[in-house]
Amino acid sequence: MELGQRLKDLRNKHNITQEEFADRLYVSRQTISSWENDKSYPDIHSLLMIGDLFNISLDDLVKGDIEIMEERINQSEISNFKKESNIFGVLMIVCILTAIPMSRLFGIVGDVIWLLVFGVTMYFAIRIEKTKKKYDIYTYREIVAFTKGEKLDTIEKAREEGKRRYQVIILLLGSGLIGIVIAHIIYTILEKISLI
Repeated sequence: MELGQRLKDLRNKHNITQEEFADRLYVSRQTISSWENDKSYPDIHSLLMIGDLFNISLDDLVKGDIEIMEERINQSEISNFKKESNIFGVLMIVCILTAIPMSRLFGIVGDVIWLLVFGVTMYFAIRIEKTKKKYDIYTYREIVAFTKGEKLDTIEKAREEGKRRYQVIILLLGSGLIGIVIAHIIYTILEKISLI
């Protein structure tokens, strides 16, 4: 049962109108209506006052809603992780592809613009790393499971933890190699069109 219905039931059980309930909690009747219809959630001070008013513990009052709130928070963090990962991916591609052209075409101004884009890219990289650390997800499989809202079982988690070291090394070497190849291709193209 969600808190809104629980509040309504408690209020009706004690024969209190929304108006009287609002007066006792120092809020508006619309606020009570909003709580009872699950449009908003009481703050901790209001929850404590409600518990005192109905002689019910805070645990009993919000039981069941904690899991719902945790699920909403988790879904929100998964959504943010996906968005930030996409933004990071696009910015990283932009950084790789524009480093030499920006410098050669616009000189110092191009370098400053590129550094700003690189700074924003690193900001998103740090945010992604914080989320990964918070949820202890590092390997590709762990990240995919997290973005689907799933969790790996204990054995799968142990296997993935064993792979982390190797995946980081492969990722670093692969990224470096791709960066060198792309930089060489861009340099060759610019050299051929006589910009260097």
